[in-house]
Amino acid sequence: MKTAAVFLIDGFEETEALTTVDILRRGGVVVTTASLTGRQEVISKNKIPVRADSMFDSVKDEKFDMIILPGGTLEIANHAGLQELIKKYHSEGKLIAAICAAPAALGKAGVLAGKTAVCYPGLESHLKGANIGKNIVETDGNITTAKGPAVTPFFALKLLEILEGKAMSEEVAEGFLIPLVYRG
Repeated sequence: MKTAAVFLIDGFEETEALTTVDILRRGGVVVTTASLTGRQEVISKNKIPVRADSMFDSVKDEKFDMIILPGGTLEIANHAGLQELIKKYHSEGKLIAAICAAPAALGKAGVLAGKTAVCYPGLESHLKGANIGKNIVETDGNITTAKGPAVTPFFALKLLEILEGKAMSEEVAEGFLIPLVYRG
């Protein structure tokens, strides 16, 4: 059984975080949400309080198959502990995913050099060293990035495909009523 951690900070985009958690869990991935705020409750971009499963310090040493960063705010790039975790995962070749503003955290960590990546339009300058992709979701080696809220289901399905295979991703997409033509 595959595992993933989704890191939440105040101002996170709830669609990107919770839809990703939902789709991955539907596909059998054990997902842990972890607060970067020092509080169990994290307040989303649209002022929706969400109770994280864990605190960053209690999960930072766990061995997840993938770490996932939802966007909504550039503040996620400023969490020192998360920066170290991104660098560690990258140096070990482990899976890292980020959407919207969150790929800026990958740029700041220096893990995008030579990689194709995307982010929310207008934030490309934060993707230090990356080749800017043209697709709504880009996977280059161990890193997957996506543009923003509207593409979250496709981002999450790509992560599910990476973790649990194409058949599981297609099964969940069908249950979500995502037409085959849009799955990519």
